[in-house]
Amino acid sequence: MSRAKRQFFRERKVFPRRGHIYDRNGNPLAINVRTYSIFAIPKNIKDKQAYKKLSKIIPNLTYEDIRGKVKDRNRFTWVARKVELSQDQLEKIKEIKGIYTEEIPKRLYPNHELAAQTLGFVGVDNNGLAGIEHRFDNDLKGEPQIIKYIIDNKGRPVRYVSQNAGDRSKDLYLSIDKEVQAVAEKAIKDAVEKAEAFRGGVGVMNAETGEILAMANYPTFDPNDLSGSKSSHRKLPFISDPFEPGSTMKLLTVASALENKVVRPETNYYCEQGRLKVEDHIISEAESRKKYEWLSVTEIIKYSSNVGTTKVAFDLTFPKLKETFDKFGIGEKTGIEIPAESRGIFTEDNNVSPLSLSNISFGQGVATTGVQMLAAYAAIANGGHYIKPTILKVEDPTKIEKKRIISEKTANELTQMMVETVQDGTAKAGRIPYFKIAAKTSTAQRSDGTGRYNGYVPGFLGYPIDVNNKFVVYAYVDNPAKGKFIMGIVSAGPSI
Repeated sequence: MSRAKRQFFRERKVFPRRGHIYDRNGNPLAINVRTYSIFAIPKNIKDKQAYKKLSKIIPNLTYEDIRGKVKDRNRFTWVARKVELSQDQLEKIKEIKGIYTEEIPKRLYPNHELAAQTLGFVGVDNNGLAGIEHRFDNDLKGEPQIIKYIIDNKGRPVRYVSQNAGDRSKDLYLSIDKEVQAVAEKAIKDAVEKAEAFRGGVGVMNAETGEILAMANYPTFDPNDLSGSKSSHRKLPFISDPFEPGSTMKLLTVASALENKVVRPETNYYCEQGRLKVEDHIISEAESRKKYEWLSVTEIIKYSSNVGTTKVAFDLTFPKLKETFDKFGIGEKTGIEIPAESRGIFTEDNNVSPLSLSNISFGQGVATTGVQMLAAYAAIANGGHYIKPTILKVEDPTKIEKKRIISEKTANELTQMMVETVQDGTAKAGRIPYFKIAAKTSTAQRSDGTGRYNGYVPGFLGYPIDVNNKFVVYAYVDNPAKGKFIMGIVSAGPSI
C-alpha cells in the first residue's frame, strides 16, 4: 500500500504572486509581469509544420532554434522560458498539438538601476537572492497552497484529496523616496566619474525617524539583466564595506569631550605649528602646509586639526572616548534591514597606546560603514537621540525608539561648529544659497588591506538646519585619481 501511495499520490505547491515592493510614496520598485514558458512533447506532435508555425507566432524564436532544442522525440523539452505573449499568440499556440505553455510570473524592476543594490534580485525560481528581496523573501513569497491529489497510471489527476488555503504574500513599502534616490544616484555617479575614482557611496537619512530616503553606490547594475553586470557591483558597500572615516570622526571625539565636560567650544589648545610628536611618530595636519598655533575647540573642527583633536583626546582619555563611541554605534551593526551589514572595526580593549588614541581621535585605526556614520551624525542633527536606521517606511512615528546619547546642548554646540566649518572652514564648497548647512569633510587615507595606505577616501557629511525636516547626507568617493584629489569637498561635496 505504501508503494502505491508513493506512486499514485501527488502533492503540488502553488505560491501566491510575489509581493510587490514600493517606495514610500507608492511608486513601484519591484513588480511581477505575466510571462510564459513554452515546452514541447515531441511524441504528441502530429503536424510536421508545428515548429515552423511556432516560429512565425514568436518572431524572436527561429525554426533552427527550436529544432536545436528538440532533439529527442521522447523527451519533454523547454523551447523558451519566461517570454511575454499576447492573448492572440497564446490562442495560436494552443492550436498546435504537442506545444504547450505554462504561465510563470517574472520579476521586473521598472526603474532599472534605481536602488538596485538595496532591492537585490531574485533567481529563476523567483526566490530572493540578495538585498531586500532576500531579507524579506518569506514575506514577499507568502505561504504556498498545498494541493494533494491522486493520479491514474497515465499521470492524469483523477481525484483531489485535500488542499490548504496558504497565506497571501505581503507587499513592502520602503523608506526610499524614488525622486531623492534618483538625485543621489546621479550625484554620486557624476562625482565618481569627475574624480576618476574607483567607486563612491551616498546615503540620505531622516534624522527624526531613522528612515533611509536614498542609499546607493556607484558603479551599480540593472537587476533585470544580471548577465551584464559584475558581481561586485551588486553589493551595497555603503553598509557592507567599512573604511577609515578620517576627519568626520573628529566631531565624535569633540562630542565626547563636551559631554564629559573636559572642554567647552571656546577652550584653546596650542597646536604645535602642525607637528606633534607622539611616541616615535609625528602627528601632522591633513594639509601638511598648515602650521596652527592656538585654536579653540570650535576652530579645531572648523580647520580640521589633527594635532588639536589629538590634544583633546589626550585630555579626555580613551575609556571616556570609547564609551561615547559605543553610544554612537561605532563597532556595532546598526541593524538596518539589509543583508551583509558589517559591524566595522573598533578595538574592544579598554585602553590603547597614546599613538593609537591619537589616530582613533581623528578617524584612523578605526573603520566604519557609511550607514554607521550617517546614523551617528543623525543623532547630532536631531538633538542627541540615536535612532536605528531603517529601510522600511515608518507608519507610526510615535513608536520610534529613541535613545539619548548626548545632551541637546552638546548637539547644538556641535552643529554650530559644523556651520562655521561650512561658512569659513574646510567645507566652504558645501555652501548652498538660501540654506544654512552644518557639515564636516574628510580626507581619509585609504587602506589597501595589507596594513599600508594607498590613496584617499574624500567625504562630505552634513545636514541643513532651520528646516522642518532634518535630512543627513553622507557622500564619499573611493580612491580618486592622482591629480584629481585636492581636498575631500572637491570630489564629494557636490554630491550633497
